[in-house]
Amino acid sequence: MKKYLSYILLALLVYLLYVNEDSKYIVAGVGIFIIGMHFMEDGFKLFSGGILEKLIAKSTNTTSKSVFLGITATAILQSSSLIAIIVISFLSAKIISLAGALGVVFGSAVGTTATTWVVSTLGVKVDVAAFALPMIIFGVIFRFYKKKNIQGIGNILLGLGFVFLGIGYMKDGFEDLKQGIDLAQFSMEGYAGIVIYTLVGAIATVIIQSSSATMALTITALATGQIMYVNAMAIAVGANIGTATTAAMGAMVSNANSKRMAVGLFIFKGVTAVITLALLYFIVDLVDYLSSILGIGADDWAMKLAVFHTLFNLIGLIIFSFFIPKLVSFLKKLFVEDVESYILKPKYLDMEVVAVPFAALKATRKETIHLYDNATEVLSHAIMLHRHRYLGKSDIAVVVKESSDIIDLNIDDFYQTRIKSLYSDIIDYSTYFINELDNEKKLYLYDLRSACRDIAEAVKNTKELQKNISKYLSSDNNYIKDEYNYLREAVAKTMNTINEIKNSKDEIDVLSKAELLKEYLKSLDVIATGRIDVLIREKRIDKKMATTLLNDNAHANIVINKLINVAKVLWIEDLSIKQLGEDYEALKTL
Repeated sequence: MKKYLSYILLALLVYLLYVNEDSKYIVAGVGIFIIGMHFMEDGFKLFSGGILEKLIAKSTNTTSKSVFLGITATAILQSSSLIAIIVISFLSAKIISLAGALGVVFGSAVGTTATTWVVSTLGVKVDVAAFALPMIIFGVIFRFYKKKNIQGIGNILLGLGFVFLGIGYMKDGFEDLKQGIDLAQFSMEGYAGIVIYTLVGAIATVIIQSSSATMALTITALATGQIMYVNAMAIAVGANIGTATTAAMGAMVSNANSKRMAVGLFIFKGVTAVITLALLYFIVDLVDYLSSILGIGADDWAMKLAVFHTLFNLIGLIIFSFFIPKLVSFLKKLFVEDVESYILKPKYLDMEVVAVPFAALKATRKETIHLYDNATEVLSHAIMLHRHRYLGKSDIAVVVKESSDIIDLNIDDFYQTRIKSLYSDIIDYSTYFINELDNEKKLYLYDLRSACRDIAEAVKNTKELQKNISKYLSSDNNYIKDEYNYLREAVAKTMNTINEIKNSKDEIDVLSKAELLKEYLKSLDVIATGRIDVLIREKRIDKKMATTLLNDNAHANIVINKLINVAKVLWIEDLSIKQLGEDYEALKTL
C-alpha cells in the first residue's frame, strides 16, 4: 500500500511541475529544507559524542526534568525526530521509564516551535540565501576533517545552509506563484475552513515527514499573502497531529513500551488539537494581546503565527504534565506482553534501538545480564540447588548439605532453547551497530560478546558435573559425597557473591569481592589442598571415583572462573578500575 501511495504522489508531483513551472521553486525549497534538517540531525549526533544520549538516560527520573530536557534539547537541536528516535530507543531498551519518555516527547512539542520562530524572524525578513552559501561552503570543508566533532560542525553548517536556502526558494516560489495563481482565493472562513486546513496540515506533515518543513512552507505562504492567518493556524494544529502520526507509525513496530508511548503521544497531540480548535477564536484574541506586549506588529502575521504555535503547545504541555502518572497507568494496561515470552526471546534487543548506538550498547549489556540470569537457573539445578535456597544466605555450606534431592534437568535442551538461542541473538544484534561505536565502546562490546561466550561455556561444562553430582549424592561413601558437596558449595558461593556484586553500586567493591572470591575458592580445590592425595592414599575413595572427581573439579573451576570474568565485564564499566584488576592479576602471576 505504501509503495503504491508513493507512486501516486510522484505522479501528482510530476503533473504539478508540468502544469505550473513556478511551483518547482516551492517543491525544491521543501526538499532542500528537509535535506538541511537531516544534515543538522546527523551533525548534532556526531558533535554531541553521546552527550545527549547520556543526558536523556540520566535526566528523566522526574516529570519536571524530562519535560525541561525535551524542551531545551529540541530547541537547540532543531530536531524533534532525533529526540523521538533516542527516546523510543531508550524506552525499548528499558533504559528510561515510560513516564520519563512521555515527559521528554511532550516537552519536545514546545521545543520544536523554535523552528517556527527562526523561519518567521529570519526566513521571511532577511535575505537568508546570503547566509546560506557561506555556511554550505564551510560545512563541506569541515566534513573532510578526521575529527568527528569537526565533521559534526560541518554537518550542522551544511544543514543550516540548506535550511536557509530552502526557505529562500519557498519564499521566491510563492512570490512568483501569486503572479499567476492567487492561492488566497482558496481560503475558507469559519469552522469548515479550520477543519479542512487542519486536515491539510496533518496530511502534508505525514507526506513530507517533517512538521518543521510544513511550518516553513506555511509561514512563507502566509508572509507572501497566499494563505489566510486563521487557515495558517489550522495548518499548524494539523502539523502537530501529523507529526504524532509519523512518530506513532515508527513506534508501533517496536515493543509494548514504545507502542504505549506512541499512543500517549497521539493522545497528547490529539487532545491538544481538539481543545485548540474549539477555542481557536478565543486564542486568536489572546495571541493578539501577547503579540502587542512582545512588540509584534498587528500585521506581522508570520511572527503572530509563531506566538500561536508556541502558545497552544505550551498550554497542552502544562495541562498534560499533571496527568502523566495517570496516563502511564492507563497506557500500561495496553499492549500487555506475555510474561513467559522471555524464555525463548530476548527482552531488550529491539531493532528500533539500533538507530542510537549508545542505547543499543546498553540494551546489549542488559540482554547479557538476562542471559546470565537464565544461566544461573540451569547452573543451580545442575548442582541440585534452587536459587531461592542459597542466594542471600550466609550458611551456604549448611544449605548444600541439607539439599540432597535430585533435580531432573535436560541441560542440552536448556542450553539450546534458553542459552544458545539468546547468545546468538545478542551476537547478531551487535553486528548492526558495532561500526557506529567509538573505539572505547567497541572494546566494551567485544567484552560483552566474550562474556556471552563464557556464560555459554560455563553452562556446557556443567553437563558432566550434573551427572556425577546426581550419582554421588546418593552414594553410601560419605567421603566422595562430601567432596561433591564442596564443589556444589563452591559454585553456589560464586553465584551468591556475584548476586551481591550485581546489587553493588561501588565498582571497587565489585573488583575486591571478585578477587576475594578467587582466594576463597582455592580452599575448596581438591588438588591445591592435597585432599585428593589423602583420599587415594587412605583408600577412602576408589580410583574411578578419584579420576571422576579430578575431572569434575576441573569443570567446576572452569565454570567458576568464567562466571567471575562475566561479573567483572557486566558490573565494572570504569576502564581505570578494570585495568587495576588486570594489573593485580598480572602481579599474581609473577
